[in-house]
Amino acid sequence: MTSDPDEIRGQIEETRTNLSQDVNTLADTVNPAHAARRTATRARSAVTGVKDKVMGASQPASGISSTAGEKVSAAQDQLRRQASGNPLAVGLIAVGLGWLVGSLLPASPVEEQAAVRVKETAVPAVTGAAKEAAASLQEPAQQAADAVKATAAEAAATVKDESASAAHDVRDQAQTARDTVTDSRR
Repeated sequence: MTSDPDEIRGQIEETRTNLSQDVNTLADTVNPAHAARRTATRARSAVTGVKDKVMGASQPASGISSTAGEKVSAAQDQLRRQASGNPLAVGLIAVGLGWLVGSLLPASPVEEQAAVRVKETAVPAVTGAAKEAAASLQEPAQQAADAVKATAAEAAATVKDESASAAHDVRDQAQTARDTVTDSRR
């Protein structure tokens, strides 16, 4: 540590500069637009690299750092091994990558309007279909409920009859037992 005011001012100025750079870097890192752009760029680079590998290009995409290039190359090698001789796998990978890239991009106003129109058209159609299904199922449901009710009434009558018969049998057995005991006492 020095006590020279000029050196202290220089150190303070250097600290301010470093702090300003750190704050700017942090602000750039947490900015959602910049983060989305970085993610889209990484995805685009990965897709380009895979496409080049599948289509036969031997050089990695330009603008990729050596570490990212190595990761993309490793991913390409793994994809090539897994998809080798299997066009269905290549198609599925392409669909998956397309879905990933599409999910990273925000919906355009035209897409949002189309979704609203589809929703406005679909809601009445689905509601109408649901009402028709409910109406067509109402009569069979009523018939099923009536059948269950009739079956329950029959079951109740059967239980009542069997209970009465069982009670009569128990009375008869009790009377027979009483008679047997009375006869044995005599």
